[in-house]
Amino acid sequence: MKTTQLHYQSGKWNKIPTTNEADPSKTQLVLVFGAGIVVSDGQVYAHVKKLFPQADIISCSTSGEILADNVYDDTAVVTAIELEKSTVKSVLQKVSSGVNSYETGKSIMQQLNAENLATILVISEGSFINGSELVNGLNEVNVNEVPITGGLAGDAARFEKTQVGLNAPATEGNVVAIGFYGHTLQIGHSSFGGWDEFGKERVITKSDKNVLYEIDGESALDLYKQYLGPYVEELPGSALLFPLSMRTNDSGTNLVRTILTIDEEKKTMTFAGNLPEGSRVRLMKANFEKIIEGSSIAASKSVERGEKQHPDLALLISCVGRKLILQDRTAEEVQAARNIFGEATSITGFYSYGEISPFNPHTNCELHNQTMTITTFSEA
Repeated sequence: MKTTQLHYQSGKWNKIPTTNEADPSKTQLVLVFGAGIVVSDGQVYAHVKKLFPQADIISCSTSGEILADNVYDDTAVVTAIELEKSTVKSVLQKVSSGVNSYETGKSIMQQLNAENLATILVISEGSFINGSELVNGLNEVNVNEVPITGGLAGDAARFEKTQVGLNAPATEGNVVAIGFYGHTLQIGHSSFGGWDEFGKERVITKSDKNVLYEIDGESALDLYKQYLGPYVEELPGSALLFPLSMRTNDSGTNLVRTILTIDEEKKTMTFAGNLPEGSRVRLMKANFEKIIEGSSIAASKSVERGEKQHPDLALLISCVGRKLILQDRTAEEVQAARNIFGEATSITGFYSYGEISPFNPHTNCELHNQTMTITTFSEA
């Protein structure tokens, strides 16, 4: 596997040195992560297409761009990939606010399923998709248990609109998935948070998929506000600082759920993923050092199962909530991953509205919030 990396900033293109430079004429896949105004720009897309004419070009809007050791805003980071022994296939599904996210996931998996499928990378719009239902649909027809990772596009901290594109400038209402095929591909993955839980464990007593009504028989919104103190005036944005840890009855692992919107009239909170009735939840708060350490743990776990210690490419998808917490220390979580992978690994990624990854090998993918999710790629 060979890569070429570019950075578009303030109207200028800069090339980033990589260990094994991709041949533009042989590049099969290009990932473009950037501000919505940039990835939707036809001239930016045309420039990338001219450089890599044979490649599928996948783009998405972000809440921050990751390139090499740093984090950027209002730019675009480009990673072109030349697979020497493997192939890719990309598909796009148009979605709307009333779409069945579960059926969208099933359709994507059915289009990509093949005997030599090694992994799937999903880049989804992040404004109205139900991420939990999307991954449930993917899991339903993932009969060979291939790892599925990815993330939901971002829109800084605005939560207004997200954009995704396949072989065209990014637009609203798209879900793109890339299937990687070949027996020589080595794929690693991991997802880790680093937040502290506090308060007593409570039970969800009324919910409808990703809309939460009641906890312990009380208004979930009123209960949540009791914990926020002065942050209550900054809802829903301040909710990124206080996510929920959720444990379902059929799982021993905890998922993190972040609030997207609140409805004062109905006393409800809408989350990025489902919160089934009967699940147990606790509030969480930030621990700066543990959040940064979480990135290091995710990087280590992504290469601990026999994958190359120094992969060819590492894709980092972290949550916008982590960025809002870390602020000027945000780059430290990228550098923590770099310290694990070493200088030979090309690093790209973005800050998202949700992360997709299995907990462990040969398990279903899950929707995560407030995590650093890492997927590593190498060719044997």
